[in-house]
This record gives sequence, C-alpha cells and structure tokens, in this order.
Amino acid sequence: MSGASTAPKTLLYSLYCGVSALIAPLAWRKVAGKLRDYGLPEERVRERLGHASLPRPAGRLIWFHAASVGESLSVLTLIARMGERDPAAEFLITSGTPTSAELIAKRMPPRCRHQFPPLDTGAAVDRFLAHWQPDLGVFVESELWPQMLVRARTAGCPLVLLNARLSDKSVAGWTKRPATARFILDQFALLVTQNQKTAANLQAMGAAPDRIRPGSNLKAVSAPLPVDQDALAEVRVSIGDRPVWVASSTHEGEEETVLEAHKAVLKQHPDLCLLLAPRHPERGDAVEALIKDAGLSCARRSKGVLPGPRTQVYLADTLGEVGTWYALCPLVFLGGSLREIGGHNPFEPMQAGAAVITGTGHYNFAETYAELTALGAAAEVRSAAELAEQAAKWLGQPEAFQAARDAAAQFISRQSDQLDKTVDALLALLPDRRP
Repeated sequence: MSGASTAPKTLLYSLYCGVSALIAPLAWRKVAGKLRDYGLPEERVRERLGHASLPRPAGRLIWFHAASVGESLSVLTLIARMGERDPAAEFLITSGTPTSAELIAKRMPPRCRHQFPPLDTGAAVDRFLAHWQPDLGVFVESELWPQMLVRARTAGCPLVLLNARLSDKSVAGWTKRPATARFILDQFALLVTQNQKTAANLQAMGAAPDRIRPGSNLKAVSAPLPVDQDALAEVRVSIGDRPVWVASSTHEGEEETVLEAHKAVLKQHPDLCLLLAPRHPERGDAVEALIKDAGLSCARRSKGVLPGPRTQVYLADTLGEVGTWYALCPLVFLGGSLREIGGHNPFEPMQAGAAVITGTGHYNFAETYAELTALGAAAEVRSAAELAEQAAKWLGQPEAFQAARDAAAQFISRQSDQLDKTVDALLALLPDRRP
C-alpha cells in the first residue's frame, strides 16, 4: 500500500501556508501565554516552536498526535499493545493542552515520551521533524494540521489517520473543496475508521478506497477506570441486598428528570437506592437541594456519610470514584444526554460489565449509540417516564438485563479483537529497523 502523495498542492493549501506565516507571531503569543499561565517551564513552552526538550531515542520512532485529553488517553492502550509486539519500538505523543500532558505523564507506557506539537507553520514543523525524524506518524480522530501532514509526508514519514471520525458539518465543508480534500487525504497511507459511515464519507471526499479500513473505537479499548476496593466494599456493606441503580455524569437540568424517574421506580421497588454522581462534584450543594425538594432522603459522600437502610439517594459528589460505582452496580444511566450536551463515553461503564441507558442528546457518540442500541447493549430514553420504565424493566427482568450486559461485553470484546488488527496494520507500515 503506497502512501506517496499524488494529488497536486492546491491554491487553498498555498493560501493557508501564507496566512499561517503571517499570523504565526500572534498564534505563538496566545499558545505560549496559556502554557506559561499553567506554570510550565520555558523549555516546554518552546516545544510549540518545534524546539524539542528531550533527545530523540535510537531506533524506530512511532509518533502519535492527538488533540484532546480523551483522544490522548485513548491511544495509550494501543501504544502499550504495539510496544509488546515490537519491543524495539519507541513512541512519541504530541498533544496541545497541559492537562493532557499531565495525565499522559501519569499513565505513560514504556518507551514513550510527550511533547507539545509545533505550531502549524513551516519553520516550527520543519524544526520538529528534523529533530524527531519519526518513522511513522499516527493522527488521531480529526486533528488534521495541513502543513504538519504535508511536510511530514514529504520528509518520508508514512502517515495514518486513526479512529477517524468526521461530523456531518465537517464532511459538508470538505466536499465543497474537493481538490483540497483529496490533497489532504492523499497524505495518508492508511485511514482507519470508527464506523462504516465515516469510511463512506472519506471515500466520497476523495480518499483512495484501498487505503480505508475499519477499526475499533480506541475509547472502547482504553484501560478500565480505577476501582477503590476498600470504598467498594464499604458502600456495598452499607447498602446490603437492596437494589441499586447509578446515574452518572449528570449535568444541570438533568437531575430533576432522574429524580422524577427514581420516584416512579420506587413505587415498584420501594427499597431501591439511586447512586447519583454529578459530572461536576462542585454542584453537590445544588444537587442535594434538588433531592430534598423532590422529597427524597439523601446521604452525601463528600461529607463522609454512607447510605443507610432508608437512604433513597446516595449523592456521590466526589472526584475519581466513578469506576468504583460502575463496579458496584451494572445498571447505569449516563448523563450529558437528556439535554443537547453531547453525551459521555459509554465504554467506561461497559468495560465494568454494565448496560447503559442514555438520553437522545448524545451527538458526540451518535454512531456508537446507534450500534449499541441495535445490539441491545444500550437503551435510549426521552423523558422521566421512559427512564423510569427502562430502569424498572431491567430491575424486574433479570434475564433481559443480563442479555443487555452480555451484548455490551461482546461489543467490547470485538473492539479488542479489531485493535489487534490495527496494530498489525500500523507495524506493517514501519520501514526496516534503523541501525
């Protein structure tokens, strides 16, 4: 499979390069200011100009570039798997935010290092490439910087677009500029998509069909969330044999619907406990007030209180414990979805063995939820009445609930199998081992 660029440079790309050079000083002041405000040393700030703060390791170097915290963390499992398969490979991750750098540093696989990416200007990108000389470049999801792509490919680095995901708006924008779309996509030797819809969109935009292949959603194969076994045992003893369900990552305007649904389910399961974990724990006071206004009894974790035999809502307004709650209870409503918020990662509860209920406002995971609901691994609701009906169904019909959990587990297993195929495809693109 050839990764050589064949499409000619376009006028739009040439204009982009010219404009990038003009606005580079302004862009530099902005990004440098943010990194300095975070307290980073100057040598790390200058990474955005392509000045490396670490030496290049000997041997073959695989470079991953990701934009967000979620994208950055999603590649760590893949890097670990690749490192196991090729013990001589070295890895570089670039991401733009100090938060992502901090989190990556805590979970860094062996033989891996982090740098901030160069600004997308000719000088910064060339400086970065001259130092690191990557043997393979992997761009995650939709983080496409034109000069970074073109100059890396010109330097002889084969490129991969991994976990490709394009919004309908993005596709519409690119199809209005077909020559430029073909030129950018032609930089990639391989495009690994999350789903068939993205594969079809990429082909319609001009990508060569023989370079497109299906892959797993990397977030589905990320390491499971941590579980505090002591806290899990403590809460489990406190709740006893009472039925429980979890409402996780709820946002302002959603708790009222969840509490209304809980009150309805209590009529069928009067000893039911709702474990309510708001997305932003600092909203604990406001959420506690909503619980009391709903006429429900509440115990609040941030105050060190455990649920008692009559606690109807356990308010888990703490950070970093959601993995423990998924281990406690496999019936999960995932917030950020009853309003048009975009939804949250359904793979985290599913990795813990849960089946998921979601609202309809999950546009960031639309394709994923479409597949999950079709498989029966997730259920979609639109109101408090529908949420109560679905929760009551899974509480009252163990066979149906287990079938949903089995479907979720099978989906995760298939994603893991697909990850191995992706590893094979990436390693196949590496050139012969460096001396």
